[in-house]
Amino acid sequence: MDQLLHALAAPRRREILRLLRRRERSAGEIHRALGELTFGAVSQHLGVLEQAGLVSARREGRSRFYATRDQGLQPLREWLDEMWTDALSLLKQQAEAEETGGRPQRAPGERRRPRASRRTFARTQRRRR
Repeated sequence: MDQLLHALAAPRRREILRLLRRRERSAGEIHRALGELTFGAVSQHLGVLEQAGLVSARREGRSRFYATRDQGLQPLREWLDEMWTDALSLLKQQAEAEETGGRPQRAPGERRRPRASRRTFARTQRRRR
């Protein structure tokens, strides 16, 4: 996951992924599309993306062609889904608490716990001191 996030952290690498999203391209095509980057820099970016599992490369003669690997983003998708699910669950709990005036919602069929009498409460407080 760290390698994946590192690869995605660089704006140029994300730009390369966008270029490869629709079709396979040669390293030369990518270099021409990016303009101001040297071919060596493009090659290094492609190497990082390949090591992270985000792109695959194939040789054809002297050229290398790159394509995105959809399964390369799977660990990130799973992590984001987990984070999103947790956030939605927390939001749901907060909304339910607001709806019930801040009291936690009881499960269906759950009985209300009897309150302690004032005398019992006072005894408990004295023991704690």
